[in-house]
Amino acid sequence: MSRPGALLIQLGTPDAPETPEVRRYLREFLSDPRVIDIHPALRFLLVNGLIVPFRSPKTAAAYRVIWTERGSPLAFHSEDLRAAVERELGDVRVRLGMRYGNPSLDAALADLEGCDPIVVVPLFPQFAESSTGSALARFRELAGARHMGAEFHVVDRFYEEAGFLDAFATRIRAAMEERSADAVLFSFHGLPERHMRAADRTGGAHCLASPQCCDALVEANRDCYRAHCFATARGLRARLGLEEERSPTAFQSRLGRDPWIRPYTDELLVELAQSGVRRLAVACPAFVADCLETIEEVGVRYAEDFRAAGGEELFLVPSLNAGEDWVTTVAGWIRERSGLEVSV
Repeated sequence: MSRPGALLIQLGTPDAPETPEVRRYLREFLSDPRVIDIHPALRFLLVNGLIVPFRSPKTAAAYRVIWTERGSPLAFHSEDLRAAVERELGDVRVRLGMRYGNPSLDAALADLEGCDPIVVVPLFPQFAESSTGSALARFRELAGARHMGAEFHVVDRFYEEAGFLDAFATRIRAAMEERSADAVLFSFHGLPERHMRAADRTGGAHCLASPQCCDALVEANRDCYRAHCFATARGLRARLGLEEERSPTAFQSRLGRDPWIRPYTDELLVELAQSGVRRLAVACPAFVADCLETIEEVGVRYAEDFRAAGGEELFLVPSLNAGEDWVTTVAGWIRERSGLEVSV
């Protein structure tokens, strides 16, 4: 009988916090048509003529702030998760592949040759074509090129899965109690508004058509990333016993001049400070591993902005990383999808 396998997919990270490595990483990432969904010629000019040359030195400097002896936090937290899940599952080969950068998806698939079935877990809780969609498309392309005959099972859209929500709620609760937070802000990665409209199953009549479009999951917004984020926030509030006024939702990391989904985290945290919130916890439930967007953007830059606006302290809630409860959750998904009784 073939040995089962599992593939964990993360977004990616540069190999080093220096401008040449960051330039290579950004060029690969931003050249993906699912990330910047404009005409190919315009995308080429925008990425190679404007974004990469000007953004790479700044991004490299930001990476140097968070880089450790083990390298990029996203890389080592994801590798720790992979190793822990493999230990828990026993006789299952678990590999990690980055959509952009190293370890590559192709190298991970090479290590899974001969495994059957293979469970694929893109580590993006909320579905978006620019993350989960791109990762799965690249996986299928590479698996097809290798003529892999394994049976594949995909775990995605786990934004309402109990294990995911329970693990994040545990970390938020502990951080709020330890630091005596007045409020928690749920900050998700942003996307351009046009991505939401493209996902609208009504052809544009629902998504972003009203302020209430994400208040509930319905057929129209079943594929909408913003609706998934609000669903995650509702699930976390229910577990934490929080009112929405004390736990708003916002979106960070916008790029360019096109309108991105609102409200914006950097604007909302200033409003919270000015309204009297002194100690603010920020949880980032779009990221299952701490990375540049959590540690540097939220933990450093947003913390400075919050204090400048009159707040006392903004602190980052640690992500799931390779916590025992998260390892157990991911291993459980792999067991369930493989349909095998796996030793533990």
